[in-house]
Amino acid sequence: MGNCCRSPAAVAREDVSTHDHGRKDRGGSDTGAGGKKTITVLNDVSKERIEEKYLVDRELGRGEFGVTYLCIDRNTKELLACKSISKRKLRTAVDIEDVRREVAIMKHLPKNSSIVRLKEACEDDNAVHLVMELCEGGELFDRIVARGHYTERAAAAVTRTIVEVVQLCHKHGVIHRDLKPENFLFANKKENSPLKAIDFGLSIFFKPGQRFSEIVGSPYYMAPEVLKRNYGPEIDIWSAGVILYILLCGVPPFWAESEQGVAQAILRGLIDFKRDPWPNVSESAKNLIRQMLEPDPKLRLTAKQVLEHPWLQNAKKAPNVPLGDVVKSRLKQFSMMNRFKRKALRVIADHLSIEEVEDIKEMFKKMDTDNDGIVSIEELKTGLPKIGSQLAESEVQMLIEAVDTNGKGTLDYGEFVAVSLHLLRMANDEHLRKAFSYFDKNGNGYIEQEELQDALMEDGAADYADVANDIFQEVDTDKS
Repeated sequence: MGNCCRSPAAVAREDVSTHDHGRKDRGGSDTGAGGKKTITVLNDVSKERIEEKYLVDRELGRGEFGVTYLCIDRNTKELLACKSISKRKLRTAVDIEDVRREVAIMKHLPKNSSIVRLKEACEDDNAVHLVMELCEGGELFDRIVARGHYTERAAAAVTRTIVEVVQLCHKHGVIHRDLKPENFLFANKKENSPLKAIDFGLSIFFKPGQRFSEIVGSPYYMAPEVLKRNYGPEIDIWSAGVILYILLCGVPPFWAESEQGVAQAILRGLIDFKRDPWPNVSESAKNLIRQMLEPDPKLRLTAKQVLEHPWLQNAKKAPNVPLGDVVKSRLKQFSMMNRFKRKALRVIADHLSIEEVEDIKEMFKKMDTDNDGIVSIEELKTGLPKIGSQLAESEVQMLIEAVDTNGKGTLDYGEFVAVSLHLLRMANDEHLRKAFSYFDKNGNGYIEQEELQDALMEDGAADYADVANDIFQEVDTDKS
């Protein structure tokens, strides 16, 4: 496990030379097969190796395209976060453009205490590196469940910060498109630490009146017009409303066992204000949620109107009565089951064999008949029978909507891999066994609480022991 559990500040205080693994040659230029020239993603940025300016230390997190590391400025000893996006993962022109847009948006937005600061972007043969301020205070939900006293007043303070970020983005022509609790971190561990938005990977520039059709974001937080492929900046208010609902009761307003079920619940738009703790929540808070989760985007509140709502205007007068342990318990379970799911999916992806990857690449090439790096619905419909898949048109459409999180009704290579895993049933047997084995360290056929603790600890969860216990209480039906 190494220094995964150590304080970053402790790492920085040590002599840089004792941790200087970053300067070692990590394989040289990523020239690919046959000495193919590497792509250039960013213009007008430093091309020197990241290790020349920064000590790259332990891993902080991992996403679809890259890994975030703790890094230390060699000159100032400032602790920073470095998001390294592997060029090997940037398989299409769309992927490359997404990275360029993320950097452009972070540079475009003005400095603000509620938005993580991009110090610099640099690029080498292997990756694009985004060096940002380090947020050491943990995720939004983690802080909430760690508090002994969680109230409407605290939820109002968090909501104000989130909506202020939305207002700033919209004022500067940016739709965030992926507002969710995981994308907000506290700057430090102090009680009054600022909350910061950290991820603009799905954000996009917009002009007044402009509409978009890409289905992007995370299922629980998607506005209905995203699912209908016709939306504008109003979707950010919807997502903020979903977060507020979760803050006050511990579960999302639109929930189901599958992503398709979640989408159907969102389109139905029925909000439950009857079960505990809603009878004890103020009518003003519920009124604000209803107006933020208004199905018609034309009638939905703007960021300015949300901030002017009486519940936020009188936040200091909001009830300061604890919302109860049930809300905190739900928040913890919801947050950590999401992490557990992400961890399992990552294990499956990491265990694809070279042969399986090559087979999927070959399928992708065959279906991508116009060689534009993406597979359209029509190309998928035409190509599926050729590989022996007999799916009805409605099933094809559902399959695409389930995995098309970044595109325009099309599949990039990464999304195509997800479809292939489904079609080839790869994730139903061997890979699920491998994922299970990853957690079942002692090989006895059961995932034990200590093993789950170890897996969550690897992902940097500070309260991994308590969370593992909560997950077991929730899912271990025979209590063995």
